[in-house]
Amino acid sequence: MTAIAPARGTRLRGSDVVAVLAAQAAVIAVIWIVHGGPDQLTEGPAGILTAIGQVTALYGTYLALIQLVLMSRSPWLEETFGMDGLAVAHRWLGFTTVWLLLAHGIAITIGYALSDRVNVVQEFLTLITTYPYVLMATVSGGLFALVAVTSVKAARRRLAYETWYGLHLYAYLAIALGFLHQLFVGADFMHDQLAAIYWILLYLATAALVLAFRIGQPIRTSIRHRLRVANVIREGPGVVSLYLTGRALDELSVRAGQYFLWRFLTADGWWRSHPYSISAAPNGEWLRITVKDLGDGSRDLAQVPIGTRVMVEGPYGILTDVKRTKPGVLLIAGGIGITPLRALLEALPARPGEITLLYRARRPQDVIFRDELDILARRRGIAVHYLIGQRGSLALPRDPLDARGIVTLVPDVLERDVYVCAPAPMMRSTERALRDLGVPRRQVHAERFAY
Repeated sequence: MTAIAPARGTRLRGSDVVAVLAAQAAVIAVIWIVHGGPDQLTEGPAGILTAIGQVTALYGTYLALIQLVLMSRSPWLEETFGMDGLAVAHRWLGFTTVWLLLAHGIAITIGYALSDRVNVVQEFLTLITTYPYVLMATVSGGLFALVAVTSVKAARRRLAYETWYGLHLYAYLAIALGFLHQLFVGADFMHDQLAAIYWILLYLATAALVLAFRIGQPIRTSIRHRLRVANVIREGPGVVSLYLTGRALDELSVRAGQYFLWRFLTADGWWRSHPYSISAAPNGEWLRITVKDLGDGSRDLAQVPIGTRVMVEGPYGILTDVKRTKPGVLLIAGGIGITPLRALLEALPARPGEITLLYRARRPQDVIFRDELDILARRRGIAVHYLIGQRGSLALPRDPLDARGIVTLVPDVLERDVYVCAPAPMMRSTERALRDLGVPRRQVHAERFAY
């Protein structure tokens, strides 16, 4: 779980991260073998189940630490994998962690019951009433299960963001209790000082990343730049732009296309943060975010008082010019997904004719920044296509962003980088259309956490 700091001007590679994680997984296996773990496999069903319980505990704990590292908001990891990729990995590792820890509890209990020649229920009750560290592990497993259940899509849709986020914080308590369990009963801690030091370093490295990037970095950035709300402008139905000013904004290392996690320090908003892209290129004087009323507190931002202090975490996002591989660029926006692409339109270096924007909206009033987009189009020679209407209607009988629609509007799409930001269903269909057209994966840049 060692942090890898790339040299200035270089980029951390995904293969480097995988290699480090795989190497440490191998070290954990070696430690288990050295401690005589395989010897139990010759001791019949009780020994086999006990060995399974030990291995699942070790790797369940390891995956739990990896989860925290993935979501520590390390700029190195975020730049390499993007928040989308990290979130997907976090989700699947989370479910795997829960299953491994559940398997650990079941296998160990049954293994011990067979060894003691008692029934499983009696063995379980004996363990949790006699050994406090087993009770800690049981509570830890229950908390992990709670987090996993509330992460299932059906449950997630029924929970307010604040409730879901609050429940997820219990994962930290679950890991702390798991650490205490491992400290008191784990063979690594009880019989091998070097192995104990190794595990302690894993925990400390994980804690250091979380503290540095989830707590330290936001505090440092917010104190240094002292952002405040300077103005609130209505852009359309349920959509507002917030202009923010502060100190030394020319030194804020943010690129067009990136986003921050914003925390508005009002009486009822200071404790929650939300991801919003900057919707205008950085200019060193002010920042702008544009927010649509999508619930989870976004509606309240239209009423934020002028002068409200703001804390920020970031910047994050890989939807930037760093990803660019071709002179030509195609930007595809859906609804409020125009926000990071609006900033890119202003900032991307290009000659007239090299940038095209396809902007999908259901109604004319849903088009945001139309005047600004038209001005940028005239000034920079950008081709802008407004694709407005309900799909299947007379005005729009077919999907204008299927493979045929895209290549009709942009015949040279294979020679362009494509930046996509839209609601999830449109993102999926657009990415599928681009694959059907044969656009190489390295030329498609999409991010679901950008607005």
